[in-house]
Amino acid sequence: MKFRIAAGLALSGVSTIACAQSSVTLYGILDTGIEYVSHANATGDSVVRMPGITGEMPSRWGLRGTEGLGGGWSAIFALESGFNTRSGTLNQGGRLFGRQAWVGVNTPYGALTFGRQYTMTFWAIADADLLGPDIYGGTASFDQYLPSSRSDNTIAYKGSYAGFTLGATWSFGRDSAGTGNSPGQGTCVGPVPGSSQTCREWSAMLRYDRNGYGVAAAYDQQHGGPGALANLYDGTPSFAFANPGDTDVRMQLNGYGHIGALRLGGGWLGRRVNTVSAATPNVHSDQFYLTASYPVTPALVVDGGVYHIINDRDDTRGTIAALRTTYLLSKRTAVYLQGAYLWNSEKAAYTVSQGGGGTTPAPGIGQLGVMAGVRHSF
Repeated sequence: MKFRIAAGLALSGVSTIACAQSSVTLYGILDTGIEYVSHANATGDSVVRMPGITGEMPSRWGLRGTEGLGGGWSAIFALESGFNTRSGTLNQGGRLFGRQAWVGVNTPYGALTFGRQYTMTFWAIADADLLGPDIYGGTASFDQYLPSSRSDNTIAYKGSYAGFTLGATWSFGRDSAGTGNSPGQGTCVGPVPGSSQTCREWSAMLRYDRNGYGVAAAYDQQHGGPGALANLYDGTPSFAFANPGDTDVRMQLNGYGHIGALRLGGGWLGRRVNTVSAATPNVHSDQFYLTASYPVTPALVVDGGVYHIINDRDDTRGTIAALRTTYLLSKRTAVYLQGAYLWNSEKAAYTVSQGGGGTTPAPGIGQLGVMAGVRHSF
């Protein structure tokens, strides 16, 4: 739903004045369905439920706006709220605009924005993992930070030049609301006077896109602080990540392209958790993935992927194979049926579903997830 607003029109309760034209776009997605997950607890019980976090995509609504300032400059903003279609509650720890809340300027040299926003981890992987934030998107099932890679108190820059895109973010305190940015990561409220490293986060990205092909690289580093935890999502407990000198680094290299109508994407994600305390082990993991998407007809799309993760420190490994079919009823409405199977190594207890937690199997046990759902966008 789009509507045009003449510049200065009553948004702030003041009289209309002559200035550049501005626009605001209201948009959203509602996505839900019914899910079955096998071996959803340590005793091997299954569950049938309506998931609360995501289906093909997380449910959200938002506002985007721009106002031309002349000379190729414009003011821009975004407010985006994530919600649980199952119960109508807010996601992202109950934040009103937990997905995005930023304002800035777009210039001929790139965009500079301020507020709560995505780190470069999100922008680097967006085109290579074709399942993205799907409930069975393997990169996110193995690391739930990836679809939640946002930070508070953030300055972000992103600009494109001759096919190259440069991006960087700097957060003075990645979780100022104290509600957590991803499951199992605790909280990290900052900034803290006298300690510039506490809860700090920064990221950088370089990517190149041309004629439907592209490659990307990104680096994302979080510092520890009071209340922070590190979670490897492999069934081992979260551990303290409270020292400002502790770092949680995610690196990635990926690419995407096409062969005719067939789209392909794949890459590597490396995670390096290093702590100051000798009592807390350093943990390294590596994830690899390959995804594909094919339009069988203009209305029917089939896509899927294979994902594999290795954590040498915990001696855990997992593999997810996912397949999804989507039928477009219209430009805005689709129905889908999808499934995935997870193979856990002997000591691993990864979970196949991002549907809202509560489906962790016993170590070494595989899991099947199947979901039928409907998605509508506006």
